[in-house]
Amino acid sequence: MRRKMIAGNWKMYKTVTEALALVQGLKTKLIDIDDVDMVVAPPFTSLAMVYQAIQSSNIMLSAQDLYYEKEGAYTGEISGGMLKDIGCQFVIVGHSERRSLFGETDEIVNKKIHAALNAGLSAIFCLGESLEEREAGMTFDVVNRQVRAGLAGCGEKEMKNIVMAYEPIWAIGTGKTATPAQANEAHAYIRHLLSGIISGQGAEQALILYGGSVKPSNAAELMNQPDIDGALVGGASLTVESFSEIILSSRG
Repeated sequence: MRRKMIAGNWKMYKTVTEALALVQGLKTKLIDIDDVDMVVAPPFTSLAMVYQAIQSSNIMLSAQDLYYEKEGAYTGEISGGMLKDIGCQFVIVGHSERRSLFGETDEIVNKKIHAALNAGLSAIFCLGESLEEREAGMTFDVVNRQVRAGLAGCGEKEMKNIVMAYEPIWAIGTGKTATPAQANEAHAYIRHLLSGIISGQGAEQALILYGGSVKPSNAAELMNQPDIDGALVGGASLTVESFSEIILSSRG
């Protein structure tokens, strides 16, 4: 039985003061939860302080991005080693906003996954199709390309520290959500692809999260699907009430 994981991507929201208030509220609300892996991904500016606040709690820390070089003259960038040093356990890689707004390619995503793993971080690897690609019947083609390119050079050992996150671009921040059947179909296909990269048992144990306008009203139905192992939550992770409700509803 795979554990559920609910990760909150705060994007470019929350000052340090606001971030600390949010995690303090989450700690209080979720203090008894021990059957769901809970992860928060604040902006870079809040990571160190949030880590101090969640030590000895049941909440884990993720960054939202990293650069693929260990160090160097890369103004404005953050390395995996820097993230590990301030307490991160995870880092989000390949989010659709990084791909669409900042031009990240599958090759760059692959480099970032390896950089994360080499730094001792687990990668939350995002992938998914656009509305145009879905309407053109290209969903599986796009997902196949992204999985194979993103995981190039990864095997059984690496996959133990990679969480997959299927996020159809047309459902992110739009209020639209893939139906539970649509989402599970994509997740099942991703698991099938993984079975060609690692063992069948490894693919069966891999965590595949759903991301795309997840909110309290639809979380339970999505989480009840057999191949959906949790959620990468955007806007609904920004308040104690909505994020807690999603976590609670994921417990079945």
